[in-house]
Amino acid sequence: MSASAYLDTFARDNLPPRAHWPQLLFELPELQYPDRLNCVVELLDRMAVGAQAQRPAIHSHQGVWTYAQLLAKVNQIAQVLRDDMQLVPGNRVLLRGANNRMMAACWLAVLKAGLIAVPTMPLLRAKELTVILDKAQVSAALCAEDLRVEMDAARSGAPQLAQVVYFNGDAPTALEQLMAAKPTEFKACDTAADDIALIAFTSGTTGKPKGTMHTHRDVLAICDCFPRSILRSHADDIFIGTPPLAFTFGLGGLLLFPLRAGAATVLLEKMTPEALLKNIQDFQATICFTAPTFYRQMAPLAAKYDLLSLKKTVSAGEALPRATRELWRQATGLAMIDGIGSTELLHIFISAAGDDIRPGATGKPIPGYQACILDDQGQPVPAGVVGRLAVKGPTGCRYLNDPRQADYVHEGWNLTGDAYEMDADGYFWYRARTDDMIISAGYNIAGPEVEDALLQHPDVAECGVVGLPDEERGQIVTAYVVLKPGVEGDAATIKQLQEFVKQSIAPYKYPRAINFCSALPRTETGKLQRFKLRQAA
Repeated sequence: MSASAYLDTFARDNLPPRAHWPQLLFELPELQYPDRLNCVVELLDRMAVGAQAQRPAIHSHQGVWTYAQLLAKVNQIAQVLRDDMQLVPGNRVLLRGANNRMMAACWLAVLKAGLIAVPTMPLLRAKELTVILDKAQVSAALCAEDLRVEMDAARSGAPQLAQVVYFNGDAPTALEQLMAAKPTEFKACDTAADDIALIAFTSGTTGKPKGTMHTHRDVLAICDCFPRSILRSHADDIFIGTPPLAFTFGLGGLLLFPLRAGAATVLLEKMTPEALLKNIQDFQATICFTAPTFYRQMAPLAAKYDLLSLKKTVSAGEALPRATRELWRQATGLAMIDGIGSTELLHIFISAAGDDIRPGATGKPIPGYQACILDDQGQPVPAGVVGRLAVKGPTGCRYLNDPRQADYVHEGWNLTGDAYEMDADGYFWYRARTDDMIISAGYNIAGPEVEDALLQHPDVAECGVVGLPDEERGQIVTAYVVLKPGVEGDAATIKQLQEFVKQSIAPYKYPRAINFCSALPRTETGKLQRFKLRQAA
């Protein structure tokens, strides 16, 4: 590893042992990066020059920021982080906000100042935030004003969080007010290419969040793989979509990829299928990123809008049903670009576009990545055999101080937790998840976390939560609940339990179906057998 620029060594101190890392591949010429590298300089500073400086970088309902304006905002925020908040290189900064200009500028400013971004989903509750704050030892946060309630509640349970600055507000202490008097120039921290830039959290099957650690080099690598070889984006593109910037799918597709191409992005906070279609029309967007559920919901509405500007649509976050692909093609004439990525590898690593698309298959490993199918003993299997998907490339899994590193990495390969089959032509076909993670409408939801929330209700004796197939959402969170004696298992109880869960964890995790039963299937040692719940359904 290169000499770090960080005074706070927490991130490097908590990387897994090098022997437990996946093999990293940098064979492509475009992946040859210098040892000293600040990714924001490459993504923004080098783009905001000459005529490019006056081109749009971010569109929103509040107006347009050019590359020059975005750079000025980023530099001012970086000044606040360094001078007002007294943060030093290597400190972690929690980021909370919906998709908007200030959230994007904050993310870039944190990295430019040599700090580590810890973005969080806007819907997370205080309980979930507290776990992340503790795990990453976060001492500062930048948070949207409309998310203040949960942020303040989380702060009470996280003594290490010394300061929170709110943005998108007009209070005297708001970030915008602190920025106003700051210079619009800022010298980027001289970070090493392998200094950690981002800790992105994902929930595992146990419900305990895992922090995935990514470097400045990783950030550029994902920009120089999928967008270059599959998406083939260019400076005239206008990106749009629904995934939050806290998701690495959204971070890449709606911020990093557009900047790397000198293109523009549209950042909007709340999107329905109708709103996304209207905004594609209004902003003349050319590339859309969203989950299969949204495409399925948009297809019957598409004829009401002028979508002639739209050239490419990317689906990821969950398996793309063939029926959804065909509905979208019939509605728009566009062949969907499917892809699989993971938080551990940062973005898409298997995909296909244009004539290379084979409906039903996810695609092939994109240039820069390799993939194979392994059996339960970790040995490669031939074409036509279902097994564990294994991937390696310029990015890979490095969990923050987590023994589950050994479960994800095997002899240099990243094991994604997906069951796949490779055909004789090298196409990869998704079959199922190999763990208990529920993927519903593009969200990753850990069943045990929902169980924990349900068990807090005084009427619940036992419960088990699994994902069951659903035509529209891919899977739905389904709970099997044993009620305490004397409690009636009726529609009113179902509603009460659903609302209870929404109040304790992120609302999208609540069980959309609840079934009452007298007992749950367990092993002799008392372990819940979730596979039997799925079989019974």
